[in-house]
Amino acid sequence: MDRLMTTIRPYAWGSRTAIPAMLGVEPSGEPQAELWMGAHPGAPSGVDRGAGVRSLDHVIAADPTGELGARTVARFGPALPFLFKVLAAQEPLSIQVHPDLVQARAGFAAEEAAGVPLDARERNYKDANHKPEMLCALEEFTGVCGFRSPEATARLLERLGVPTLRPLVDVLRARPEQTALRQAMTWALTRDNGIVVKLVAATRGALLRLADVSPTAPEAAMLRDYAALADHHPADPGLLSALLLNHVALVPGDALFLGPGVPHAYFRGLGVELMANSDNVLRAGLTPKHIDVPELLRVVDFRASDPVVIRPQPAVEDTGEELYPVSIDEFRLSRYRLGPENVISLPTDTPQILLCTQGRALLTDASGACLTLTSGQSCFVAADGTVVHATSLDGSGMLFRATVNLPTRTARPRSSSR
Repeated sequence: MDRLMTTIRPYAWGSRTAIPAMLGVEPSGEPQAELWMGAHPGAPSGVDRGAGVRSLDHVIAADPTGELGARTVARFGPALPFLFKVLAAQEPLSIQVHPDLVQARAGFAAEEAAGVPLDARERNYKDANHKPEMLCALEEFTGVCGFRSPEATARLLERLGVPTLRPLVDVLRARPEQTALRQAMTWALTRDNGIVVKLVAATRGALLRLADVSPTAPEAAMLRDYAALADHHPADPGLLSALLLNHVALVPGDALFLGPGVPHAYFRGLGVELMANSDNVLRAGLTPKHIDVPELLRVVDFRASDPVVIRPQPAVEDTGEELYPVSIDEFRLSRYRLGPENVISLPTDTPQILLCTQGRALLTDASGACLTLTSGQSCFVAADGTVVHATSLDGSGMLFRATVNLPTRTARPRSSSR
């Protein structure tokens, strides 16, 4: 077990208080958006095994099989295949989409062949991997995800009563679903800047007026969330793109899964995020960063769909593990509710990162080594097959477990009484 020394990314949209509150430290006054746990070269965690701090990616590279296990290396190669984060949003993130594996490999190869530097602003593909991801809410969390049906969006836009949105309504109603959504997003992203500013201002006012007379609280909240996008990005086509997408509000414990091609944006909230170890992002708005409209339109999945909200379910009888099931090999997310009267046994036939999000968790391995995690602290557990036992030191611990999604070779150990 190795306590992780983590990096906090200070992106402008980040909360100034949520991550400090989780860690029990004073806020710095600056935004603290993402706490990274893992071996991604962009911000690898550090570990200290007695000879000074080393980055986790270097530790794994020195002994991939010893750290990740033979099965993980055989399936994914000599690198940790997932990245784990705490995400704290105070302002909206960009509307974005991630490529599938074939698209990522082709896009990365093409930009490498063209000599586009990895740190170039116009670079789309930072690596050759896909980036499916899951966001699990620790507090109420809102955003948008996937396309609403064209007809439902057309009805919403008509209720706004903004004349300059009429062409968008016509596009949504004049074609088959996927063509309509493609043309609608193209329309939203290709308006002249001056027109965008006027459209966004008019749409913001209409959203707020409609919210004031909305028949339901959820709809009013949705409309105000959309309107708030204009406050942060008044000259950005992101609001127009966001209106095409489903609004989603997660309660603590709910998770949102995002597959390739699904446009999405997070608005505000605190959650844990688990994803394949990639940084490939194509953006559609709500950002000053590079937007490549043709490449975005090539990658986006233009099928209307409901958000994939996942709730935890018991993984195996009596183990105490609550699983967020998805059909992705690179990662597997679960959680444990720890109490002082029971000891949970965590299998370690795959590499894993354990994150405490509540209370104090005591971890003990077969050698008797102990590690205490408080809220916001995490550790890396190598795939050496040694069972790690976890319990709570204060009666109310919550432990999230991120690992790869390979089948276990043996039955998982049961929890036991102390």
